Amino acid sequence: MSNLYRLADQRARRRIVSFDKRELSRLLGLYSMRVASGEWRDYAIDFRPGMAIFSIFRHTAEQPLFAIAKVPGGGGGSYMVYNGPRKLAHGDTLEDVLRVFDRKLKLLLG
Repeated sequence: MSNLYRLADQRARRRIVSFDKRELSRLLGLYSMRVASGEWRDYAIDFRPGMAIFSIFRHTAEQPLFAIAKVPGGGGGSYMVYNGPRKLAHGDTLEDVLRVFDRKLKLLLG
């Protein structure tokens, strides 16, 4: 007799973490603002076991300036922002960790 495989079991074993449409829209919105100001030039999205990573580059051939990671967890997951090996932010929502990129207003006198 043949072996039966439950498809639900196979899907659960290969669960891929990814950014949803809302998260990706927010990340690309931030990215496009920084590209327009000349700070960032390239990005990459990686899917590793148990983690999705949005990496931001100044130059394509360099290491990423920042990496925004999503890992699964209770309630929807958690998010982290890294600058190289240094963790800059950790939070339960994407908006929480993206506050790291908020600019402070500067008064320019000329």
